[in-house]
Amino acid sequence: MFLTISTTGTPERPATDLGFLLHKHPERAQTFSTSHGTAHVFYPEASAEQCTAALLLEVDPIALVRKGKGKGRGGAPDAALAQYVNDRPYAASSLLSVAMSTVFKSALSGACKAMPERAAAPMELRIEVPALPARGGAELVRKLFGPLGWTRVEAEAVPLDEKFPEWGDSRYVRLVLEGELRLADALRQLYVLLPVLDDAKHYWVAPDEVDKLLRAGEGWLAEHPEHKLITSRYLSRRWGLTREAMERLELVRLAEADDLEVESIDNAVDEGSDTEERPVPLAVLRRDAILAALTAAGAARVLDLGCGQGQLVQSLLKDPRFTEIVGVDVSMRALTIASRRLKLDRMGERQAARVTLRQGSLTYTDKTLKGYDAAVLSEVIEHLDLERLPALEFAVFGSARPRTVLVTTPNVEYNVRWETLPAGHTRHGDHRFEWTRAEFRTWADAVAGRHGYHVEYVPVGPDDPEVGPPTQMAMFTIATTTDETEKEAKAA
Repeated sequence: MFLTISTTGTPERPATDLGFLLHKHPERAQTFSTSHGTAHVFYPEASAEQCTAALLLEVDPIALVRKGKGKGRGGAPDAALAQYVNDRPYAASSLLSVAMSTVFKSALSGACKAMPERAAAPMELRIEVPALPARGGAELVRKLFGPLGWTRVEAEAVPLDEKFPEWGDSRYVRLVLEGELRLADALRQLYVLLPVLDDAKHYWVAPDEVDKLLRAGEGWLAEHPEHKLITSRYLSRRWGLTREAMERLELVRLAEADDLEVESIDNAVDEGSDTEERPVPLAVLRRDAILAALTAAGAARVLDLGCGQGQLVQSLLKDPRFTEIVGVDVSMRALTIASRRLKLDRMGERQAARVTLRQGSLTYTDKTLKGYDAAVLSEVIEHLDLERLPALEFAVFGSARPRTVLVTTPNVEYNVRWETLPAGHTRHGDHRFEWTRAEFRTWADAVAGRHGYHVEYVPVGPDDPEVGPPTQMAMFTIATTTDETEKEAKAA
């Protein structure tokens, strides 16, 4: 099992810098023990102009059987003739990926104290794998490596037997990659895609494989056109792990689209927030006010946009008048908690048919959210940067256009009544703003005018004569023309 990494250089920037980046001296041949054999690192050539590092893995077939999946669950991959007769000692696979993570651990992370700038910069690379199993053939190899920045992706099919060309090609290819990439990025791609192409891991896939995949795929996997196939194969088609990985990749994609950190949008779980399910009268009053407004509007199909941990969804489910409830949130952590809160896995079929939890960003239009009676944005808008509000406004009022929209948000004037809240602080660490009653009404009136809604305002919580209520709610309803009113009357 063999892999070579080559680069070129000049007297000023010698190619032998590759030794520093791999943390393996070009003048030495080094040996490392792995769980299934012995890995050797050596340099067939090492000069200022050209340097090649080789990784040779000698697989112990006895250890492969004893430490692999064995005869039981899953079986030894590709043991077509017997456990001890297969391609594992010869063709690059997950065994080589594991060896890379052991031998080139620092290089995979991009760390190099001796040459940090060199490690962070792209360099001319040529990587060759003489025998790579590829379920899907050479075309799949090009689909997987082509979008990753390589200028040359050559996947030459290996014939079953050169003496008998009529037998056709084997499932193996000779892989050559050439391009200008960071060494760490190239190694991470190989670490993920070698077992993906082989499509058979030699060990049982545990839940921590999701974290390994996302670490190695950082910066390229979320946007890869074949990310679904990569994720499924890397995780040995384990449905639960694949779903978790896809959900986390979607969160990464949403964060990258808005140029934000993942943590900044996956923040719906906060034990210190008054939006949490805890014995705070304001949280109960807010939900009661929303339920009363939805009932008065005659809404049956309701969107809870920014549903968080599912407190409102849970309340809606208790009332049979709400026949369809869709909870949408960008945070998978919050949706997971909501699912546990609602006991979706144990819910009866009829009740489960009424509720759906979905991950999504509220600042993007979604045609599947059209046609609902009502939408609720409860304690949501203040978590967005002000410049993102127009996108949310269009997605909800312009695109989805439910008949009724309820928006609640803190009244910043009331903050002086919170004894434990320091002056000048917001109620939640992630609040980007908190509006006065006048500011909220100015925004809501403008939204209603732009999209053809009427808007009314309802206080939530004790209405202080000086500073108003702790929560303010705007009730938007689509304005109907005289002709529309007459049509509705005739229909009735």
